Amino acid sequence: MKRLYKNTLATLTGTSLFVIFGVVLVSSLSRYLFNSPIQWSEEVAKYAMIYGTMFGMALCYLEGIHIRFTFLEDMVSAKVRHILHIISDLIALISGAVFVYSGYLFMMKRGAIQAPGTGIQMYYFQVAMVIGGVCLVIAALIRLADYFQPKNTSEGQ
Repeated sequence: MKRLYKNTLATLTGTSLFVIFGVVLVSSLSRYLFNSPIQWSEEVAKYAMIYGTMFGMALCYLEGIHIRFTFLEDMVSAKVRHILHIISDLIALISGAVFVYSGYLFMMKRGAIQAPGTGIQMYYFQVAMVIGGVCLVIAALIRLADYFQPKNTSEGQ
């Protein structure tokens, strides 16, 4: 389950980065070679970056590769460190839920506005906040479930 979710997040993050790269490349070539800029390119790249950030946030959290200050962790016993990790994951779970709720309120309040470059309603772009929060909640639940799984000697999960 964790591997499937990790691979899905990695694919979505990579796809978002590829969209950014492709749109910016095509836009730059269009502007400088044909003197005809693509009006919507900057907006699409910006929204792809937001989606990529949301997926990447959940992926980094799931893998435990966010930047951390381990000063406190290094000073305490393994048992206290384990408790701190559980507390941290509970805080991430709550933060993800708050992110979902506040993103939903924001989307419902301002989502009907049309994006100036694409003419598409902002719902489709602002839902990234809700999706990012849901991804973070799922990642936190997976990490919390890992604490209750029997430890095995292989690292191949």
